[in-house]
Amino acid sequence: MKKAAKKKIPTADELAAMADAGEDISTHFSGDGKIVKPIQRVNVDFNVDMLGELDNTAISLNVSRQAVIKVLLRQALDQHYVAQQARKNG
Repeated sequence: MKKAAKKKIPTADELAAMADAGEDISTHFSGDGKIVKPIQRVNVDFNVDMLGELDNTAISLNVSRQAVIKVLLRQALDQHYVAQQARKNG
């Protein structure tokens, strides 16, 4: 009995070359993916005490300092947005 030949999955570079050559590469994509927005690096200065608090929180949660900063900043922005909406509707 013969085994069915596996269809080779092209690499990202091969897909790019195919697209550059004008080939239709849409069959290689399901449309189920998520668009990831680009990330921009920023520098933020923290005083020693705040940095210690962030580090202690990161250790207690077993995550990175960066993860703690992102989560706390996201929460603060969400709270700010909710407060703005409440003022507009109040």
